[in-house]
Amino acid sequence: MADTDLYPVKRALISVSDKSGLVERARRLSKAGVELISTGGTLKALTEAGLKARDASEITQYPEMMDGRVKTLHPRIHGGLLARRDQEGDLASMEEHGIPQIDLLMVNLYPFEEAVASGTDLAGCIAKIDVGGPAMIRAAAKNQAHVCVCVDGEDLDSVLAAMDANDGQTPLNLRRKLAAKAFARTAAYDAAIAQRLAEEVEEPSQACFTQGGPLLKSLRYGENPHQKAALYATPEKRPGVASARQAQGKELSYNNLADADAAFELVSEFNPEERAAAVIVKHANPCGVATAETLADAYEKAFSADPVSAFGGIIALNRRIDAETADRIAKIFCEVVIAPAAEDAALDILSGKKNVRVMLTGKLADPTQPGWMVKSVAGGLLVQERDRGRIAQSALKTVTERAPSEDELADLMFAWTVVKHVKSNAIVYAKDLTTAGIGMGQTSRLEAARLALRKAEESARENDWVAPMTEGSVCASDAFFPFADGVKTAIEAGATAIIQPGGSIRDEEVIAAANEAGLAMVFTGMRHFRH
Repeated sequence: MADTDLYPVKRALISVSDKSGLVERARRLSKAGVELISTGGTLKALTEAGLKARDASEITQYPEMMDGRVKTLHPRIHGGLLARRDQEGDLASMEEHGIPQIDLLMVNLYPFEEAVASGTDLAGCIAKIDVGGPAMIRAAAKNQAHVCVCVDGEDLDSVLAAMDANDGQTPLNLRRKLAAKAFARTAAYDAAIAQRLAEEVEEPSQACFTQGGPLLKSLRYGENPHQKAALYATPEKRPGVASARQAQGKELSYNNLADADAAFELVSEFNPEERAAAVIVKHANPCGVATAETLADAYEKAFSADPVSAFGGIIALNRRIDAETADRIAKIFCEVVIAPAAEDAALDILSGKKNVRVMLTGKLADPTQPGWMVKSVAGGLLVQERDRGRIAQSALKTVTERAPSEDELADLMFAWTVVKHVKSNAIVYAKDLTTAGIGMGQTSRLEAARLALRKAEESARENDWVAPMTEGSVCASDAFFPFADGVKTAIEAGATAIIQPGGSIRDEEVIAAANEAGLAMVFTGMRHFRH
């Protein structure tokens, strides 16, 4: 390490909202001979602990004003952070204007994100917007050649360790690392503010896409062991994998989190006050979905729908996990169980499966909540609104000679809910509010229909059923049938009714095939592609 990389810490400005560990760390700085400058509540905490610290207002020669809104926005503060120690002009300006050199900044920001998460109203959120803090952080981070910037206690611990190892000095590589983290923090902070304010605007500007948040956890690896990965929080208030409490089990992997998210988003479509629902997902696609009067029955039906794929899958439930359901789940190998809550007895049962991760979200996600879906592409981000599309049963358009029966309508609406969460091209057969066969991610709709039938036939063999569940089922397609061959496959599978968006240039041909077989078909006028 070159000597020029090292720079001493002689004076520090500390102004923090979260005062956890403040006094202990400040005392270590003071023992190292570092002069402390502080403000407001931070200054009070330091002096009450017997530490000597200068009030920032002594340096600015201005008192805090406007309920503390203005205290550090002053040339004698920012000049001390921004002055280049190797520039004669900067040093002369400091001397002329009585600006003290500040070598270390410790600032954590007003808890704006916490205010949003707690449901604070707009005025309360605005009151928590920090102005002086981000300005000082950016100033210190810009002058990383000479100044250390810390945005949390762990940063200051790193600085103290470096000072101990380098006779009160810090190395340039540490200062740069802290500067990068500091700019990331202010970027995420501003993104949270922009997102919250956008909620108050009828048509928010999309000139810049802002989204970011703090690191929640580093993951062992990504989809594969050679890929790095991490989980970050966003300001969105949405129950799910990012905010869930892990009640037990091994560390969650990247794939676990992605699959659990897919499962939980689908199970959240079903109102727990109406019926219990269970979803089993494998590789981001549902393989078994069912609703029933009890959670245990819903799970049993979902498992039976595709017992082969369910092995090692992710299970999502829309109600509190009870002991009976937990007992049934414990009989097979699964990676994750995610639900709003769990009875103590259920957790006791699942604790016997020590490797199973149990995630409790507090409540279900709201399928109608606005939000963004983001996917990276080379050189950019693809951003779209969350698919909140729903259609009421009364809005369905019957296009065949026969209209669906009441039971068929119930299954059609169920299948339509599921197909929305299946990767395209997607076909879902359903019977008695249970998936009978799912075909996903195919390059043609015909092949998706064939795959769904093959899955149903495989499940029939596994369960020793006389015939696959597709006999007497309904069929849902995430997009229109471009040819009649897909409909004919559904007919061969035993489907009696079909729900699809419609809109193909060959709709008449497709409808004619349905009429010839006596099928009922309804159009939604809405598609649900998922790539």
